[in-house]
Amino acid sequence: MNTIAEQFSKYGVVPVVVLEDAKDALPLAKALTEGGLPCAEVTFRTEAAEESIRLMSREYPDMLVGAGTVLTVEQADRAVAAGARFIVSPGFDPEIVDDCLEKGIPVFPGCITPSELAQAAKRGLEVVKFFPAEQAGGVAMIKAMAAPYTMMKFMPTGGISAKNLKDYLSCDKIVCCGGSWMVKGDLVKNREFDKIRELTKEAVELASSIRN
Repeated sequence: MNTIAEQFSKYGVVPVVVLEDAKDALPLAKALTEGGLPCAEVTFRTEAAEESIRLMSREYPDMLVGAGTVLTVEQADRAVAAGARFIVSPGFDPEIVDDCLEKGIPVFPGCITPSELAQAAKRGLEVVKFFPAEQAGGVAMIKAMAAPYTMMKFMPTGGISAKNLKDYLSCDKIVCCGGSWMVKGDLVKNREFDKIRELTKEAVELASSIRN
């Protein structure tokens, strides 16, 4: 696995963050870091995403900050220019994947079918996103697809919470899980960063107890 994926594996959980206002970026980064998860997949679906990535990457240089919900090559380029260290897309877009690989940028495209996995394997990818995880068949589907593609590992996101985290992290084909339960929109909007830190700490402890 690439070094980014190895780091994800150590965490077990990657916070999937939606920021509507860049002013919340640094307090959120502080809460996540203090909670024990110095990483974030900042979804590129809001106007504040690019600036949020820039601020977090600059002020927390040791934090693993990347961009999620990347739908175009142009978005990927903007995210990387802002400081994103990895790119995540909800589906398998050959143009985005090839562009990132050409530029040496770690990319994790969404794959929920054997055909998509075949395209990822053909390009030498070893870790892919699995989204939407619960709706697409969850752990059972991941195990079924991993059977012929033994080299592939997964980062499931979508419908994962503290309640079903054990089901996923107990599977050796899963590197980590993307989750938003510790960084819910309302918590960020209401600036409840102490609560986010607490939930993050609980997520870290839960992931550690499952893996160890």
